[in-house]
Amino acid sequence: MRDVLKIAADLVERSKNAMVSSMDEDGYPNMKIMFNAREREGIKVFYFTTNTSSLRAKQFLENPKASLYFHDGRFFKGLMLKGKMEVLHDQEIKNLIWRDGDTMYYKEGVTDPDYCVLRFVSEAGRLYQNFSSTDFVVA
Repeated sequence: MRDVLKIAADLVERSKNAMVSSMDEDGYPNMKIMFNAREREGIKVFYFTTNTSSLRAKQFLENPKASLYFHDGRFFKGLMLKGKMEVLHDQEIKNLIWRDGDTMYYKEGVTDPDYCVLRFVSEAGRLYQNFSSTDFVVA
């Protein structure tokens, strides 16, 4: 299992983007591509930025169930993580995640009320590689 977790972590590390899935009010999954997490703790905790006014933030506030998907098209590997997503407005975490250039998205800077942080906590995953899938729990 250690090899699976290492491969999963390497795949996340190499990915520029993540597919992020939320649930809409009718119970259907909604998928969006986002820049990879700004900060993370292995494959357990991921921090993303988004607009407070975004559809995704609204959906996560109503239903925190979420999934992330990372892939390597060259080697046809994929990693799906499922867990819960929180919408955070705490200024300390917003300061931690903020990067130069973010004013392009959040005109008022790090204190912009339309700037929030998404915190995803993984519960389980599924790694696809070499024509086979492996399910695992994220501890």
